[in-house]
Amino acid sequence: MFLGIDIGTSGVKAVVIDPAGAIVAQGTAALTVQRPHPLWSEQDPEAWWQATEAAVRALPAEVRRSVRGIGLAGQMHGATLLGADDRPLRPAILWNDGRSFAECAELEAKAPELHQVAANLAMPGFTAPKLLWVAHHEPEVFAAVRTVLLPKDHVRLRMTGEKASDVSDAAGTLWLDVAKRDWSDDLLAATGLSREQMPRAVEGSDIAGTLRADIAECWGMEKVPVAGGGGDNAAGAAGVGVVKDGDALLSLGTSGVIFVATAELRANPAAAVHAFCHCLPNLWHQMAVHLSAAVCVDWAARLIGAAGAAELFARAESAGVGNGPELFLPYLSGERTPHNDAQVRGGFLRLDHDTTPERLAQAVLEGVAFALADGVRVLRESGTAVERLSVIGGGARSRYWGETLAAALEVELAYLKGGEVGPAMGAARLAQLAVDGGTPAEVCVAPPVSHVVAPDRALVERLAPKRAAFRDAYPRIAPHAA
Repeated sequence: MFLGIDIGTSGVKAVVIDPAGAIVAQGTAALTVQRPHPLWSEQDPEAWWQATEAAVRALPAEVRRSVRGIGLAGQMHGATLLGADDRPLRPAILWNDGRSFAECAELEAKAPELHQVAANLAMPGFTAPKLLWVAHHEPEVFAAVRTVLLPKDHVRLRMTGEKASDVSDAAGTLWLDVAKRDWSDDLLAATGLSREQMPRAVEGSDIAGTLRADIAECWGMEKVPVAGGGGDNAAGAAGVGVVKDGDALLSLGTSGVIFVATAELRANPAAAVHAFCHCLPNLWHQMAVHLSAAVCVDWAARLIGAAGAAELFARAESAGVGNGPELFLPYLSGERTPHNDAQVRGGFLRLDHDTTPERLAQAVLEGVAFALADGVRVLRESGTAVERLSVIGGGARSRYWGETLAAALEVELAYLKGGEVGPAMGAARLAQLAVDGGTPAEVCVAPPVSHVVAPDRALVERLAPKRAAFRDAYPRIAPHAA
């Protein structure tokens, strides 16, 4: 058996699979995000560890005893700053934190080679600008930093005592030479750091440590190997078999991500397309990243007084696709692709006397879909074909939303059985590769397709004017966002 642990933003998920890839057991534990100031988004690293322990110990004892390897997945970009005693110096600054927008311009000026080496624009969500912000605003904390870890790698340190990060996660820091799959001394120096403050860079299917004896005893396991693992999107891709050139997925989690595996590094920073290492050797990937996706559904459910996501979907369906004029801009935490704008915020447009909670619910589903369509557009403009997407994440549970998404994106959506556990599944498969060997093609196979949603031409035509209005809205509201 192999255990995958996904340290997400809203919770930790633990999944155990057998050697054939079937899910044997699952455990979860919730997390919360703290927003003490506008643009800020933080979590206590200790909460990750407590949730990890809770999720693992929720697994049946006999299953835990059978685990032969562990893999880790996790939310990317989070700045976890450790002092000389390896304890956090402050709360971790998360991927959807927007405070460091001024430092992004500073980093671009200090490191003119950034786009070529890191293959990405400087964005507030990435790790490097966060460290410049800390240097400017919390100099005593910055001076005490001895190690910078990403969220899942802080959990790895607690589990194994090892400081290591896989290259798919490390690529999201802006300190990695993405083509060479190793730290860049020049980019580190641009933020006042050195290689000595970084974890060891490994591939996702490498063994990166061994479970400590005291943790193994507490969890009822042996001292098993712990694999490098992956950033949540790369691990999710491994979990659903997106492991060869041209394979693509749509992840509908807190954020929305369109992920395409590539056989070579294919950068397009001008359109805010992400280009990172995959969690498997000799592979890279492109991503269009949208900071608010399924989280908009939960937010809107609270707004209209719905009991939860299922009720919101039902109320939206009663309104129907494209039947109202309302537009929703899903920029609750700013936006990455294609705007790279940490300060823009969401909103409703074109409300009238006939607007109902049901039509607002439908507008939210459409607005997220239109934002994702922007991502598909810029991926295609960068030369990447996007014709079919495997769908994973919590938002994948709604078939009705799938009809709206397929029509807005004009792509075929393949919903996968068990796709909602993608990152944890991928982490478990990386553990299997680390312990038993084999090839990604043999181990990281796609799960069965539950159903396929093809674009309905009538819905495509009905949504086309609203999609055009959505695209026109951003440049009109952006000057007023700050």
